[in-house]
Amino acid sequence: MSLPLDTPQGIADALGYLQHHLHELIERQNVSENNINTTLVALTAQLQQLTQLVANPLPPPVSNTPPPPVPSPPASSPPALTARRMRPKLSCPPDSGREYHNGHAFLNSCSLYIRLAPEQFHDKEERILWALTFFKSGYAAKWSENVFCQEADTSVFPIRTWRDFKQQFRVHFFPVNAEADAINALEGTSYHQGCYDLEE
Repeated sequence: MSLPLDTPQGIADALGYLQHHLHELIERQNVSENNINTTLVALTAQLQQLTQLVANPLPPPVSNTPPPPVPSPPASSPPALTARRMRPKLSCPPDSGREYHNGHAFLNSCSLYIRLAPEQFHDKEERILWALTFFKSGYAAKWSENVFCQEADTSVFPIRTWRDFKQQFRVHFFPVNAEADAINALEGTSYHQGCYDLEE
């Protein structure tokens, strides 16, 4: 583009500078468009290859090694002992309080659970700690708290084995004389009819 002859020199220089940079920008844009087009062509080719692979997958490579033999369960092993056996859903024991008549049931329930699901417990102390989680109210909660206070004082858990736990549980939660308690309950006034008729 030519400028009129009477154009001041400063304006002519500025226009020349702008034209020079405009040409550089146009060249850069052309190079960028070429790079984009080249990349687009390569991506299109790769997309076509992937589409063909999805439509016509390659067969799996053939292996010369035979497959490993499928292990069969031993003939002498009964079906109840196989690893795939489904276990029944186990219920947890009820929370323990001071009720003596439930002491046997609680201890039996804990022992049964531990025997049926031994893999749930990593060691003997974990069994005891699990059982203590059911001591939530009344005398049972106080007794459990006392056990943990002893541990805090001595840095040693005071109940070493499940047998020790059962022995201490019996001392604290079983009646001193169950037979006498049963006789007293039968002979007490709450059990007898009193002055009421049979129909009442």
